[in-house]
Amino acid sequence: MRWFFLLLVMLNVFYYVWHQQEAPLRPKEVAPLSLFKGAQQNIRLLSESGAQSSDSFPRQADNQCLYLGGGVAQSEAKTIEQRLTSLDIRTRFGRRSDDLGAIYWLKVEPDSRRLVDDVLLGGLKQDFPQLKSKIMSCEGIATAD
Repeated sequence: MRWFFLLLVMLNVFYYVWHQQEAPLRPKEVAPLSLFKGAQQNIRLLSESGAQSSDSFPRQADNQCLYLGGGVAQSEAKTIEQRLTSLDIRTRFGRRSDDLGAIYWLKVEPDSRRLVDDVLLGGLKQDFPQLKSKIMSCEGIATAD
C-alpha cells in the first residue's frame, strides 16, 4: 500500500511538471470600445432629433402628461409637489374620489415632463413607496376642480 501511495505521488509530480512546461496561452486581443463608439453616435431617438414630424405621423408626446400619485395621502402628495416645484417642475394637484375614498394625483405639465427622469422617480418612490407614475393623456384624471 505504501508503494502504491508513492507511485501516485510521483505520477502527480510528473503530471505537474509536464503541465508547467507547456507554453501559457496568449490572451486574446480585443478591439477597443472606442472603435465601435464612433458608429453609434449617429443613433438618436426620434424625440431627441429635433426634426419636425410629418403630417402622417403626428407627435403624441405633446398631449401626454405624467401623473404621480395613486396610493399616497394628501400630505405626501403636497410634499411631492413642493419637491418638484423646487426643481422647477410645474405640476398641478388633483383629487379623484372612488369607492375607497379620495385618491390624490400630481399632473406634471408636458413642458416639464422632460425634467422628470428615472433617477428622480426612483428617489421619490424610495421616499414614498406607494407612489405610482403613469403617462396618460393630459385630459386625464387629475383635472383641477
